Amino acid sequence: MNGVEKRLGRIFREDHKTIIVPMDHGVTLGPVEGLRNMQQTVTGLLRANVDAFVIHKGIARAVNTGNAGLIVHVSASTKYSPDPNRKVRVGSVLEALRLGADAVSIHVNIGAPTEAEMLVKLGGIADECHEYGLPLLAMMYPRGSTIQNEHDKTVVAHVARLGAELGADIVKTNYTGAPESFREVVQSCPVPVIIAGGPKTETDRDILQMVHDANKAGCAGASIGRNVFQHKDPEKMARALCMIVHENATVDEAFSLIGGKR
Repeated sequence: MNGVEKRLGRIFREDHKTIIVPMDHGVTLGPVEGLRNMQQTVTGLLRANVDAFVIHKGIARAVNTGNAGLIVHVSASTKYSPDPNRKVRVGSVLEALRLGADAVSIHVNIGAPTEAEMLVKLGGIADECHEYGLPLLAMMYPRGSTIQNEHDKTVVAHVARLGAELGADIVKTNYTGAPESFREVVQSCPVPVIIAGGPKTETDRDILQMVHDANKAGCAGASIGRNVFQHKDPEKMARALCMIVHENATVDEAFSLIGGKR
């Protein structure tokens, strides 16, 4: 077993699935609700047995993520940028290793005007990661003026495959809206695919249903940020997601955990 495989084993459970909570939004959005006291939020989510966190290097130095997998994010932009879809490199693989990371993550927006430079960074970071035995999570999003539908199965399958083609060990992307279409995405990608949570949903059931349906389609898990850390009870929401992904719970069973009625 090589270094990449060993570290992936700290992100994925024996069922080869994972619940990751990305908390890198402080760079993009600032200290929004749920991210003001990072240690308090992380501590609660550790009690819910989430599998890993995505955070930037400064937070990785300041916050104890316990036994959960540590994924250090190395790309960024802010909401104030003239081109928020342009993600620039803000960290290195060696820096992530010094912080004790189990993986590195990078964000790539396909269809953005700066797509080409982001792909160059993705390919280079993939090479560095594998030189040092560190897995790479590629957040691959169809996002830009050339993309008519960010959830179109053909587009999503393309960006997921692109991440794998350029060296990612895990691909995070949009859910297509239906198990049948997302199954095609999963089956055409040679590395594990996990779904993004996206903007905060209107109801708890919406996010639980999405994760349930993606799980049914063969997805390797979910990376849910705002719908977890901005929830009225982040710990319960995280537990509910773990029930669906790791225990094959129904939406009703998971919904009941967070106080919803069946």
